[in-house]
Amino acid sequence: MKLNNDDEQLDKLVRLRELMIQRNLDACILRRTASLAWIRAGARTYVNTANGEGPVSAIITADRHCILTNEIEYPRLRDEEHMERAGWEVFVDPWYRPATPVADRLEALGVHRTDARIGYDGVPDTQGMTDVSIGAQIARLRSRLCPAERTRAAALGADCAEAMLDACTDVQPGQTEQEIAASIWTHTQRRGVQAIVNLVACDERIHRYRHPLPTENRLQRHAMLVLSGRRQGLVVSMTRIMHFGQPPDEIRARQRAVASVDAAMIGASVPGATTGRVFDRARDAYAAAGYPDAWRDHHQGGVAGYEPREFLALPDAGDILADGMLCSWNPSLPGTKSEDTILVDSNGPHVLTATVGWPEIHAHDPETGVTITRPDILIR
Repeated sequence: MKLNNDDEQLDKLVRLRELMIQRNLDACILRRTASLAWIRAGARTYVNTANGEGPVSAIITADRHCILTNEIEYPRLRDEEHMERAGWEVFVDPWYRPATPVADRLEALGVHRTDARIGYDGVPDTQGMTDVSIGAQIARLRSRLCPAERTRAAALGADCAEAMLDACTDVQPGQTEQEIAASIWTHTQRRGVQAIVNLVACDERIHRYRHPLPTENRLQRHAMLVLSGRRQGLVVSMTRIMHFGQPPDEIRARQRAVASVDAAMIGASVPGATTGRVFDRARDAYAAAGYPDAWRDHHQGGVAGYEPREFLALPDAGDILADGMLCSWNPSLPGTKSEDTILVDSNGPHVLTATVGWPEIHAHDPETGVTITRPDILIR
């Protein structure tokens, strides 16, 4: 997809340079693929998707922005990611020799070793300069989506919801969790989406594990499918629960309970609210549903963006939600979970991963008085 992203990139460079002034930095080095996708409006700079850093990094100073890479990656970065056309200086090293030391690149850009302060979102290696970790601050910048990013996130959410529905339609008893995960991968990949988190649990494994990597365990009746899908750098997450035949009453009750917790969190997700406040609503809702300590068993989600969670909602956290942020809350109990990605909006939260035709629970949020629709168990 071709993007007119000059204004988007400029806005992000301005915000990053404002952070550099606040932290008294002479330069900033971005190494994480999430950060590079953010600053370059969705650019793909990775090769190994299991690694948070790849063969590309960026140096940003007060007046220059540069890409560092090797001869293997350069043609694609030039032709398909349009780095030079977008105004980036590109420095290329041979793949068969050690890369030029970052400190030398900085010296060439007028940033000198003796007194320089260099901000990093990853592992520093400036060899004598003062390294400053700014990964947490970069994550906060990434979470503030501009209008173009919100449009891309909405399209991504719709495609992930369709892919998940197709995958769930394919599921049959007797399949292994690995086969179900392969279906999720197929349906997302054909839509240009990477399933960077692809979790599947069947039957008793749903009760035991919150992050169930797929195994050779075969489905009998009860399945949980979890997806975090990435496209153009942005990530949305969702979970769906299905059951062949009528589920036990206990599982139905737990699904209603997590739906009520999710509804409370979504209802609290308004501009100006803190993530600590959203967490408090979750803790109160668990207690009201009869599970006062369940929040301790798993994190409850957080603010999304260019990572499945840029930062989590924690007790007493002071991060403030703003119009246009993405949130992926994920309250859970053994055998059940409720998770979608929402867009925080001044007119009310909007679910980006809503699945058309999926059975619903209409959960009442007692604080706002609003009924919020959450996914129920799909019975096949």
